[in-house]
Amino acid sequence: MRKKSGFTIVEQAIALVPEFASVVHKLEQQVTLRGQSKSTLNNYIRRIALCVLNFGRLPEQLDPEEINEYLVSLALDPKSPSRSSFKHMVYGLRYYFRLLGMNKNAIALPSLKKEAKLPVILNAKELRELFAAPKLLKQRVVLTLIYSAGLRGQEVINLKISDIDFERKTIHIRQSKYKKDRIVPLSDYMAVGLKKYLKAENPHIWLFNGKEADGRYSVKGLSWVMRESLKKTSITKDVSLHSLRHSYATHLLEQGINIVTLKELLGHAEITTTMIYLHMAQCPYIKPHSPLDRLYDFPKDEN
Repeated sequence: MRKKSGFTIVEQAIALVPEFASVVHKLEQQVTLRGQSKSTLNNYIRRIALCVLNFGRLPEQLDPEEINEYLVSLALDPKSPSRSSFKHMVYGLRYYFRLLGMNKNAIALPSLKKEAKLPVILNAKELRELFAAPKLLKQRVVLTLIYSAGLRGQEVINLKISDIDFERKTIHIRQSKYKKDRIVPLSDYMAVGLKKYLKAENPHIWLFNGKEADGRYSVKGLSWVMRESLKKTSITKDVSLHSLRHSYATHLLEQGINIVTLKELLGHAEITTTMIYLHMAQCPYIKPHSPLDRLYDFPKDEN
């Protein structure tokens, strides 16, 4: 979390309003019980802390008009053109009020319409250029691995060396989003690169060691690698690290994988989440027909 004068936003909020400490504890408990990620927890707590710092009071002590005026100021903030500060504050406050059993307050908050934007996809030429861009073997391998298995950033840094099964050609992704495990195929091409990387880098426990307290790489570090690599390419698309996962899903659909199998490979909870890739996949057009015509080897009418 961002620091100011040596203290985090949350620490500043607790110093200003000591009761906020118990709020943080409750949020930590609920996020753990619901199996949500720590990044979700940190985002919620930080947003509520910003609100506390702005008013010097807890959100439940505010009038609806005060909250609305505050949200309007965030929505009009020129430093946040995508209105991300406004959106995340609404999400944080909604979660907070529901946690306290104040559902009426949560419902009274502005409704947020999801933007109907399709993910940006990299084509084969762009992917090859991207994977060749980093000078370091570790960086080339990690970007290629994300695409090859459709991984989320958090899933990459949580991978242990023991999760890679070269004999069975599988990758075991443990307790990811929704606290689900899943197995995805290990590409033959990827296996060669990983063996070369393991021999050269000799990582310990985690597949990708980094500067985190427990020795892991960080998602911020992965995003940095993606940004720096893109600078060395001719790619002009507005893409991020997660675009590699989007590209994986779209390309698999184009190569004939059915949507249900893709849902399991991606670790989605609902098929509706996976169906967005149907709008991007360039699948061969099949002329409408009756399945009966393919049931028998019936001669065509030449008339």
